Amino acid sequence: MKIGKHGENGANKHFAKAKSGGISLIFSQVYFIKEHNIVAPYKIERGKMEYVFELDVSGKVEDVVETLLQLHRASCLDKLGDQTAMITAILQSRLARTSFDKNRFQSVSEKLHMECKAEMVTPLVTNPGHVCITDTNLYFQPLNGYPKPVVQITLHDVRRIYKRRHGLMPLGLEVFCTEDDLCSDIYLKFYDPQDRDDLYFYIATYLEHHVVERTAESYMLQWQRGHLSNYQYLLHLNNLADRSCNDLSQYPVFPWVLHDYCSLELDLSNPETFRDLSKPVGALNKERLERLLTRYQEMPEPKFMYGSHYSSPGYVLFYLVRIAPEYMLCLQNGRFDNADRMFNSIAETWKNCLDGATDFKELIPEFYGDDVSFLVNNLKLDLGKRQGGQMVDDVELPPWAQSPQDFLQKSKDALESNYVSEHLHEWIDLIFGYKQKGSEAVGAYNVFHPLTYEGGVDLNSIEDPDEKVAMLTQILEFGQTPKQLFVTPHPRRITPKTKSSSQTSSYNASTADSPVSPGEESFEDLTEESKTLAWNNIAKLQLHEQYKIHKEAVTGIAVSCNGSSVFTTSQDSTLKMFSKETKMLQRSISFSNMALSSCLLLPGDATVISSSWDNNVYFYSIAFGRCQDTLMGHDDAVSKICWHDNRLYSASWDSTVKVWSGVPAEMTGTRRHQFDMLAELEHDVSVDTISLNAASTLLVSGTREGTVTIWDLTTATVLHQIPCHSGIVCDTAFSPDSRHVLSTGEDGGLNVIDVQTGTLISSMTSDEPQRCFIWDGNTVLSGSQSGELLVWDLLGGKISEKIQGHKGAVTCIWMNEQCSSIITGGKDRQIMFWKLQY
Repeated sequence: MKIGKHGENGANKHFAKAKSGGISLIFSQVYFIKEHNIVAPYKIERGKMEYVFELDVSGKVEDVVETLLQLHRASCLDKLGDQTAMITAILQSRLARTSFDKNRFQSVSEKLHMECKAEMVTPLVTNPGHVCITDTNLYFQPLNGYPKPVVQITLHDVRRIYKRRHGLMPLGLEVFCTEDDLCSDIYLKFYDPQDRDDLYFYIATYLEHHVVERTAESYMLQWQRGHLSNYQYLLHLNNLADRSCNDLSQYPVFPWVLHDYCSLELDLSNPETFRDLSKPVGALNKERLERLLTRYQEMPEPKFMYGSHYSSPGYVLFYLVRIAPEYMLCLQNGRFDNADRMFNSIAETWKNCLDGATDFKELIPEFYGDDVSFLVNNLKLDLGKRQGGQMVDDVELPPWAQSPQDFLQKSKDALESNYVSEHLHEWIDLIFGYKQKGSEAVGAYNVFHPLTYEGGVDLNSIEDPDEKVAMLTQILEFGQTPKQLFVTPHPRRITPKTKSSSQTSSYNASTADSPVSPGEESFEDLTEESKTLAWNNIAKLQLHEQYKIHKEAVTGIAVSCNGSSVFTTSQDSTLKMFSKETKMLQRSISFSNMALSSCLLLPGDATVISSSWDNNVYFYSIAFGRCQDTLMGHDDAVSKICWHDNRLYSASWDSTVKVWSGVPAEMTGTRRHQFDMLAELEHDVSVDTISLNAASTLLVSGTREGTVTIWDLTTATVLHQIPCHSGIVCDTAFSPDSRHVLSTGEDGGLNVIDVQTGTLISSMTSDEPQRCFIWDGNTVLSGSQSGELLVWDLLGGKISEKIQGHKGAVTCIWMNEQCSSIITGGKDRQIMFWKLQY
């Protein structure tokens, strides 16, 4: 009702002694929060009364009264939007009148880099102040000096930084000084995205010299190979998807992995013990799902299947009420939830998630951590009395858990179990992956309210400030879907199937639902296992045989399906056919006097195609022993050719890549065949190399000037153009899953590019050009200018092995599908046959 300096109000005094540092407030209603320092539901007193607040610094009374009066005026405005705008103006004015106190620097020699206004984010509270970054430290000075006058972080200690969406806006930045911790060291929210980006860039540049930047893909590779636990991997994915312990509307989300909360013993070897990770919680109960789908079909657009989310501030505090009771009281107007709706029992909560009409919640990381506090009422809170008369106290555990510690340990064992390791990728597809949105989400029964998705509403397009604040509040309280990290199916983890007696475990990387009964393995399984095993042992490559069959450098290698005939092209203008069985040269063919640049075998092993520096592509029939067809398709040398599904792709120094439909002559019975050009992919300079992805929907090209271009073949358009080499791009190839492109160049560089975004996600160098390579997505075997074969570990960012090979550059490399044999060709005119010894 009234605010003023103590002594100015004539109301009834609670304090007899007047002090100069007093502020008097006259109320009609008072909330007592944490009375006697005990956390309990708020107490309310009504009726006119006066309270006097004493300040430690009496000189600040006018300033505080002024601010209180301003805030009071703001709170009396009718419209929520006007209130928010006025409070923002008061805050910005205070920030503008202050600046960072440079006396707080750790050292006098520190150089200031930038200073700006920001807020430190903690759950439910953001604290305004000033951010300052120097050449060695990051500082935050809160206006109110809380929790301490200055928060200081040494840049050298920083391990990870993430840009964050805060309140749906790109304004957040979170800094971690640890690799695997759940909670960060500071979470900042800026008022201007540019300030956030500048600070991020400065710290990221500093980190580049000290820390390897991690992407979802690099974490995925580490997890696949078993270098990261399931818990660590989920933590990293949550971090990359904007989830933070400081933001209850985007708290990290973890899966329910168990289905059994009733047995006396927990059997982790029985698949029935586990929840189906391929379905969202809402789809686990068939009857409930049918009811929800009926409603979904009758609903007007925009449709959604579930009226509540799997992660929201309410759900997080439901689980954490015993350690964060003040947050729940704050969210629920000073009251705890009804005692029967509290987090009373694990089994009850799981049952409600299965049967409840509106309960689809997942878990939080604490269920797989080490701290049991959230399960135990250590604070002796009065959480109410249940209908049966018992008080709400510790959480009731399943019969198989002897204690809260035992419950967490068994939950961790379940999360890291073989079953979960083999199926976790299915849950990742739903929460962070390709089943999060669109038709895949509909098919997976994974459709939530449109407001929960990133970009579901454009707040900037809402002009009415009231409506904007209401919409933002609704979104933040309702729960948000994590940022989408993967747009293609997530690969499964490579899990040991059986512990074999030898050094190497037997690996299984087949699809989860392969129609193979337990105890027998499909041929695909074995092929996948042999590939994994081969690439794990690629450093043990040994030279088996070598033959000098050409007069100049070898430029291409193609091998028949049975492995008996090897075809090679060379700058000596010949195509040669070499028999692996008899170790004899069987044929030597010359089409013109110009160098041949590459060769390939058509399906059926009846025709070899060779590209030539004379601008032509030659089709040679093995059965008839003659050139059946010549494609005169370019104005300069043809540098590389690829074939898939009756289509020929030719790259040339005339700055084009051309796509042709072509059926070889002997397949049609005609002597000559008319080649139709389906597409022309134009470049600025000579194209030296091309490669297709497995499905032939994408093509990557590398040019003379160091540009790598990724093309969408379905539309013949450029997806991404990345200038990533200085000088010629020697070789390019997609990873088996088509998510990445690797390129090597004359500059000695080896670059990995993310296909979806076109970003360069890792870059390594050697001191000489890498002329050609093969890779499995994780490990690279490259042929270098000096003749050595190099094994690169992309995860570790290093060359792990050098193998002596040719006396001169390795110019081409071929590997069979089982990855068991390799052939290389070199400038020394030799072809070398390599075997994997393990």
